[in-house]
Amino acid sequence: MELAIRANSNEPIPDATVTSEQDDIVVLTDGEGLVNLEVTLGTPLVVTAAGYETRVILAQAEVSEIVLFPFLSGDEVVTAFRTQNKSDLIGGVSSVNMRGVLDENFITYPLDGMEAFVGGFHGNIWGNNNYLTLVDGVPRDITSVMPTEIAQLTFLKGVNAVALYGSRGAKGVLLVTTKRGVANNQTVNVRSNIGVHVPKSYPRYLGSGEYMSLFNEARTNDGLSPLYSDEEIYNYASGINPYRYPNLDFFSDEYLQRAYTRQDATMEISGGNKITRYYTNVGYWSEGSALNFGQAANNANERLNVRGNVDVNINEFLTAKVDAAAIFYNGRGINADYWGGSTTIRPNRFSPLIPIDFLAPEDEVAMSYVQSAQHLIDGRYLLGGTQLDQNNPIAGSYAGGSSRYNSRQFQFNAGVNADLRNVVEGLSFSSLFGLDYATSYNLSFVNNYAVFQPSWTNFDGRDEIASLTRIGQDASSRTQNISDSWFRQTLSFSGQLNYEKSIGNKHHFSSMLIANGFQTGTSGIYHKVNNTNLGLQVGYNYKSKYYVDFSSAMIHSTMLAPGNRQAFSPTGSLGWRLSEEDFMASSSAVNDLMLSVSGGILHTDLDIPGFYLYEGIYTDEGSWYEWRDGLNNTATDVRRGQNYELNLPKREEISIGLNATLFNKMLTFNGSYFVSRMTGLFLQDNNIYPSYFVTGWPISSWIPYVNYNNDLRTGIDFQLNFSKRVGQIDWNLGVSGIYYDTRATKRSENIEFDYLSRIGKPLDGLWGLQSDGFFRGLEDIANSPSQEAIAGGEVRAGDIKYIDQNGDGIINAQDEIYLGRGGWSGAPLTMGFNLSAKYKNFTFFVLGTSRTGAYAMKNSNYFWVKADDKYSEVVRDRWTEATSETATYPRLTALSGANNYRNSDFWLYSTNRFDLSRVQVSYSFPTRLFGERFLKGLDVYANGANLLTIAPNRDILEMNIGIAPQTRFYNVGVKAKF
Repeated sequence: MELAIRANSNEPIPDATVTSEQDDIVVLTDGEGLVNLEVTLGTPLVVTAAGYETRVILAQAEVSEIVLFPFLSGDEVVTAFRTQNKSDLIGGVSSVNMRGVLDENFITYPLDGMEAFVGGFHGNIWGNNNYLTLVDGVPRDITSVMPTEIAQLTFLKGVNAVALYGSRGAKGVLLVTTKRGVANNQTVNVRSNIGVHVPKSYPRYLGSGEYMSLFNEARTNDGLSPLYSDEEIYNYASGINPYRYPNLDFFSDEYLQRAYTRQDATMEISGGNKITRYYTNVGYWSEGSALNFGQAANNANERLNVRGNVDVNINEFLTAKVDAAAIFYNGRGINADYWGGSTTIRPNRFSPLIPIDFLAPEDEVAMSYVQSAQHLIDGRYLLGGTQLDQNNPIAGSYAGGSSRYNSRQFQFNAGVNADLRNVVEGLSFSSLFGLDYATSYNLSFVNNYAVFQPSWTNFDGRDEIASLTRIGQDASSRTQNISDSWFRQTLSFSGQLNYEKSIGNKHHFSSMLIANGFQTGTSGIYHKVNNTNLGLQVGYNYKSKYYVDFSSAMIHSTMLAPGNRQAFSPTGSLGWRLSEEDFMASSSAVNDLMLSVSGGILHTDLDIPGFYLYEGIYTDEGSWYEWRDGLNNTATDVRRGQNYELNLPKREEISIGLNATLFNKMLTFNGSYFVSRMTGLFLQDNNIYPSYFVTGWPISSWIPYVNYNNDLRTGIDFQLNFSKRVGQIDWNLGVSGIYYDTRATKRSENIEFDYLSRIGKPLDGLWGLQSDGFFRGLEDIANSPSQEAIAGGEVRAGDIKYIDQNGDGIINAQDEIYLGRGGWSGAPLTMGFNLSAKYKNFTFFVLGTSRTGAYAMKNSNYFWVKADDKYSEVVRDRWTEATSETATYPRLTALSGANNYRNSDFWLYSTNRFDLSRVQVSYSFPTRLFGERFLKGLDVYANGANLLTIAPNRDILEMNIGIAPQTRFYNVGVKAKF
C-alpha cells in the first residue's frame, strides 16, 4: 500500500517513520512524504516524525493519507513529567491547545478567558489558591510568556495528577508548554495588531458647590457650625472664575484622553530536519495610558521578548534540547500618584493652575516669581497648591520629574533524553536543568517644585490676584536615582527513569522514578523557597479499557524541624472505559465513555505562613526592671513557645471523573466531582492552652504553633463541547464551569453564641452586623439597644440601627453574623462559553463568562464618606428629615462615622455578573491566491474585548477607585505565513 504522510498544514513530511511491529517493518518516507509498504491489513501502524505527534492507525486498503500534527496540536497532552494521549487521561486533567485558541481568539494574556475552555479553573484550581505554574517544566511567572509562544496549557487538578510535583504542587499545577520546531521546510509567521483602549467609567464625585453645601449639612448634623457661607457656595457653584473658585475634576478631558492605543508585533521562525529542529519567537508590544497632560502624557509601557529553542537528535539513542528566553519590560511614569490623589483631593481645595494674566502688574514680588519660575505651564500658568497640598499629583505630573520601571528576565533550560532500550526494552532516561534570573529597579529624576497660593481681590469689578505665596522651591539635582532594586533567582532540576512497555497490544505498562527539585531566592527574604521530592509513578492499562495508576512523592520541607521534614504522599486512580464493554458495544450514540476514581493524601508546606515556626522566640525588647540603685535592665521575654512536633498539613481528597464522546464525536463531555480536606493547618491560639501560658506584664506568651485547623472543599466541574456542520456552517460550542463550596470544619473557638461560630461556615465568609434601617429620632434611639460600644460617641437620627443578636441590650462584635461568601478564591459558581461559526473563509467567535454566588463590601472611601473625605455621588441619597422614608444612605457626618462605616449587610452587594468577554471576526484569504509565491497564507481579523457586563451592580463592578480605569479594547490584526 502507498501512504502519503503530510502535516496538518498540507505539507509533505520527508523522513517520517512508519513502523509495523507485527510485520517487523520500519520504512521512511521520501522527499514527497510518500512510502510504499506491504503489511497485514488490520495491523497497527505507528507513524512518527521529528517534532510531530505520534499517530497509531490500523492498516486499511482505503487509507492513503495520514495527517500528523505538530507537537501538542493534536491528541497529546503534557502531564506530570510525561506526555499522554487525551483518551488515557484520568485523575482531573484538562488541556487547551493555544494554537487553536489564537486562530479564532487573539489574546495577549495566556489565561484570558480560560474559564470558558477549562472546567475547574476560575482564577484558581478547584478553589485552591497558590497553584504552581511551570513553564517548560521550570517554576516561572505566567506573565513571562506570551500566548503566541505557547503550544499548550495543561491544568492538573486532582491529587493523583499533581502528586509527582511534591509539596509546592499540592494546590494544583498549571503546565505551560511552549512551541517547538518540526522537521519540515522553514516557516515564518508574522502577526501584527493595533488597537485602542476605551475607559469604561470613572468614579463620580461631587462638584465644589454641592460638596460645600453637603459638608455644611454634615457639620450641622454633628452639632457644629457651618464652614462655608452661602455666598462662597454660590461662587464655587456658578463657575464665574474657576481659578478663584476652583471646581477640580480629575476625570475631565483637561487631564484624560478618551482612548489610548496598544500595538504589538510577533515573528515566529521554525523549521529543521530529523536531526535538528529550531523555533524562535520575537515579540514587541507597547501601550499608552489615559493620562494626557504634563509629563504624564508620555506614560507608556513596552515589552520585548525573544524566545528560542533547539532540539537535536545526537544519535539513535540520545537527544538533547536547549531553550532560552529574554524578556525586557520598561514602564515610563511620573513621580506622582494621580489616581490615588483623585480619590482624596476635594474639588474646592485649590486651583491646579494659576493664570498669570490675573496678577496685578504692580505686584513686583509676584512678577519676580513668574520670571524665576522653572515651570511656567504653556507660558501662562504657575502651578497651584497650598501648604497642605504642595505635593499634589497635578503639579507633580507637570514638574515632579519622571520615573522608569525596568524589568529584565532571563530564562534558560536544557535537557537530555537517553533511550536505554539496549539495556532494557522500554527504558529511557530524561533530565532537565533550568536557571532563571529576574531583576527590576526604578530609575527616576525627582524634582522639587514650587506651588503658589493666590490671594484674590476684586478691583473695579474684575477678579485680580492681590498677592502670591510661594510654597517650596524649584530645584532639580539632575541626578538619576536608582531605587526599589529587586532580584530573584530560580534553580530547577529533574532527572527521571522512564519505562514503557506494551505486550500484544493488550497490556500496557508505564512507570517513572523521578528526582525533582527547585530553589528560589528573592532579595530581601532570608530563606529561599525550596521544593525537593522523589516521585514514583506506576501505571497499567488493559486494552485501554481498565486503568490503574499510582503516583506518589517522598517530599522534603525545610519549614519544619529536623526529624519532621520528610513525608510520603500516596495517590491512586482507577479508570474503566465502559464503552469497550460488550453491553455498550451496540450503542450507536456512545463513541467513548470512561469512568474514573482518584484519591490520595498530599503533604504540603504551602499553608505554613513562615519558616522556623517550630522554634520559640525569646527577646529582650520589651519589659525592664530596676536593679542596683535604679539602674535599668532589660528582661528576657517570651513571644512564642516551641513545638518540634509540628507536621506538614495534608490535602486528603477523593474525586470521581467522567469522560464521554457521543453521537459520532459530535458531543464531548468531561467532568469531576471532588471532596477535598485540608487538615493539620497551623494555629497559634490561647483557646487550647491554659491562661497562665500568657502573662500581661511582662508581656510573654508560651503558646506554640500546633496542627489544628481543618478545612473542607467540595465541588463539581465540567466541560461540554458540541461540534456540528449545519448547511455550510461549521458550529462549535463549548461550555465549562465549576461550582464549589468551602467549610471550616475545625477551629479553636471560645464563644458564647452558636451564630458566632466559624465552624461549618465558608472559608471566604464575610461577617458583620445586621442592619435594621435608620434611627428615626431620640425616642427610637432610647428604645433600641445601645450602640455606644461601636459608635465611639453619640448616635443620632439617620445613623444605621443594628439588630441585637444575643439580646444583651448592647451592639458590639458579639452581634456580628455570617453575611455571605466573598469569593476570594473564585466565585462559587463560575461558568464560561465559547462559540465559533465558520462559513467558507469567515470565522465568527464569541466568548462569555459568568460568576455568581459571591458578595463584596462597599467599604472604600468612595462609599464610606466621613470627616473631610471627598464626596461621591452616593451621598445624594443620604438620610435627612425630609428623606427619612426614602433614604438609602446614612446621615452625613464630619466626624469619624464609627457607627455607620463598619462591615454590615447595609454595605453588602452582590458581585454576580455576566461578561461578554470577546467577539472576533476573522477572514482567511484562499491559499490558491498565493500559489508558489513567497506569501503562503494571510488572515485578517477584528475583535473587541470586555465589551459588555450584565450585572445588578454593574456600576460598581466596572468602576476602579484609586487606580487606572477598566477599559474596552478594540483591535484589528493581520497574520501572514511565509
